[in-house]
Amino acid sequence: AQMTEELARLQQEFAAYLTSRREEAPNSVQGDARADPRERMDLYAGAYLSRLAEVLGEDFPGVWGMLGDEQFWRLCQAYIRGHPSVYPSIRWFGGMMAEFLRHNQPYSDYPQVAEMAAFEWAQGLVFDAAGEAPLDTQAFNRIAAEDWAGLTFSFTPAMQRLDLDWNIPELWSALNEGTEPLPDLQKGPYPSAWLLWRQELSPGWRRLDVDEAWALDEAGKGMNFGYICEGLLEWADESNAPLRAAGFLRTWVSHGLVTDLVQGGQWARS
Repeated sequence: AQMTEELARLQQEFAAYLTSRREEAPNSVQGDARADPRERMDLYAGAYLSRLAEVLGEDFPGVWGMLGDEQFWRLCQAYIRGHPSVYPSIRWFGGMMAEFLRHNQPYSDYPQVAEMAAFEWAQGLVFDAAGEAPLDTQAFNRIAAEDWAGLTFSFTPAMQRLDLDWNIPELWSALNEGTEPLPDLQKGPYPSAWLLWRQELSPGWRRLDVDEAWALDEAGKGMNFGYICEGLLEWADESNAPLRAAGFLRTWVSHGLVTDLVQGGQWARS
């Protein structure tokens, strides 16, 4: 039991040194002729920081491109200090990056950088999400006309919705493709709605019109087709709102976003 307690204490001291670099090297770490205890621990700490920075670089190449090498390395160091890794998988280490950029200077003075981080993290979530078989369009043939109003939809987990003030997707594409010169950063008069999704193994994203963004968000909350048609009256008249809603649904299905539909509490898909 004593050995277990000593091992736990050593592990805690080791982790504290790696994450903060402010603690003394654990007493159980011995020096030798080539390096004292602190120097030996710094070798581990440097490798630890480098590995986490490498992961952040893989997750946020657009942020790296916006900031440049030196500023991105400083960002990595600040983020690692503020958010030590606590996940069994290093994959999730960067999950707080966008929030960190939004709330910490000097990055909070440049909200476009936080938007790039949010866009890149959403791409990663879409890529990693479990795939579900998309809805067979033949399922709609079994829906009677009078039942359409009560129809609700189930969506793939491999999709994300973002509202962006800046032309971040355009800049990301240029950075990714090495296009020169890079497009100027531009802030729109109001946030633009974006959808990111994966169809089979192919990721994609597109800008949504405001009425489609509203309809998709409401459908994702479980609101039925009739409710969506009524809500679209803000943008279309009574004769065109159902056609507009049907057009949205057709697009969602063609992109593999819809995985099932429900009518009256029963799965309409057999």
